[in-house]
Amino acid sequence: MRIFKHLKVAMKYIDIGANLTDPMFRGVYGGKQKHTDDLDLILRRAWKQGVEKMIITVGTLNESDEALNLAKNDDRLTITMGCHPTRCGEFLPDPQQYYEGLRRKIRENPDKIVAVGECGLDYDRLHFCEKDIQKEYFERQLSLASEFHLPLFLHCRNAHADFMEILERNREKLLDCGGGVVHSFDGTLEEAERVIAYGGLYIGLNGCSLKTAENLEVVKRLPNECIMLETDCPWCGIRPSHAGAKFVQTKFPAVKKKEKWTAESLVDGRCEPCQISQVLEVIAGVKEEDASTLAQLYYDNTMKLFFSKTNK
Repeated sequence: MRIFKHLKVAMKYIDIGANLTDPMFRGVYGGKQKHTDDLDLILRRAWKQGVEKMIITVGTLNESDEALNLAKNDDRLTITMGCHPTRCGEFLPDPQQYYEGLRRKIRENPDKIVAVGECGLDYDRLHFCEKDIQKEYFERQLSLASEFHLPLFLHCRNAHADFMEILERNREKLLDCGGGVVHSFDGTLEEAERVIAYGGLYIGLNGCSLKTAENLEVVKRLPNECIMLETDCPWCGIRPSHAGAKFVQTKFPAVKKKEKWTAESLVDGRCEPCQISQVLEVIAGVKEEDASTLAQLYYDNTMKLFFSKTNK
């Protein structure tokens, strides 16, 4: 049985942001088991769709072991290591112990950890962690990138000025880290240009980067040599209401309700890594460029930043 209507395996992808430790990929929604654990099926769909590598996003030290266990079972999986800005309160009971925990994970898993992050600033969700705490421990994590010569997997929401000020202040420290990517970018063209002008920083695009007409205009003007692809799954899928949806060509069978889950279908509202092809299709449509050519460019960008040193 063919799972996809328009399967295109000629193109290859690297998903730089896959939250594979999210309970939704185990069939758990809101703390309740709605269907069977289907992570293996999800991965199988991704590989069949042309995904060659995935970087599992780690947002807290507490979820790092689960991510590492997943990655150790498949050479195509690697992970980031860091603390998401909304989770930086976890540093507070014992900042040095938490920091040393991150250091130890990186030191002990050099073949699997390819970036420091997800770290940065998120001023849209200050109810989870206040600004001063976010800023302090974002800057603290930059020392990990410097020490281990790892690129950064960065998060910035409604905090561009402070975000760039911290990066600029640490420019000397970060010279040897290899650069980084500002993932799930949905900012203005001016903000994107400042990120790119910093040097060594890429822009990660997913469904949340392609929601509005304004988003699409920014993407249209981004240089291809600075773009990487991601899904940020299970979040950031491309919805029919999004401005970029008109460019989507690849259709996946999906069930509306989790309780109606089948092995052959996606769950509506739960993004999967296989849907990275849709992200590419929107970008190619907006730019009016050949999708195959762009896929190779974005693949090469990702290999250069995250995998050139180890040739994974």
